[in-house]
Amino acid sequence: MKVFVVSGSRNPNGQTARALNALVDGVKRAGGRAEVCFLPTMKVERCRQCNDAGWGTCRSEGRCCIEDDFAGLVAQIREADAVVFATPVYFSDLSESLRAFLDRLRRITRHEAGKQGVTDKVAMGICVAGGGGGGAPSCCAILQGILATCGFAVVDMAPVRRQNLDAKCQVLRETGAWFAQTVSSGSG
Repeated sequence: MKVFVVSGSRNPNGQTARALNALVDGVKRAGGRAEVCFLPTMKVERCRQCNDAGWGTCRSEGRCCIEDDFAGLVAQIREADAVVFATPVYFSDLSESLRAFLDRLRRITRHEAGKQGVTDKVAMGICVAGGGGGGAPSCCAILQGILATCGFAVVDMAPVRRQNLDAKCQVLRETGAWFAQTVSSGSG
């Protein structure tokens, strides 16, 4: 069982990384494998809204015409058994890097070719808020809506705030094990 983790955080040692590493630890404890990519270190441009109607090959062919790391990341999602999207919370919303990636992903999934390997793939989200931490639940709602639009089978959303990070990391280890077992058994 392979989980692909898409992180919208630049800091591999920050709060979001701590939360996603706890989940990955749980996946591995349950016998799964996990690979993490950090979007801010990759080249993923924002959507160009290619034609006057705001669409392009995303709508007509289920692929994006921009030549960057996006297509490779989508291929990794399609090859994985499950996907986790993790983001720091800024202004009660997704990080800019995750937003850019998901904006393009939801566009290609409007076409049948773009849906392949994405529709009904088990997914979950982790939204980690610093500061006061109040934006984590609304960020989770935003992320869940986008993932549902893409066609993922969303099984969990984990709102985390810096004030409860240690406790949530314990929960995320258990969630990772549950996630791996759920996906392996096909009962997601």
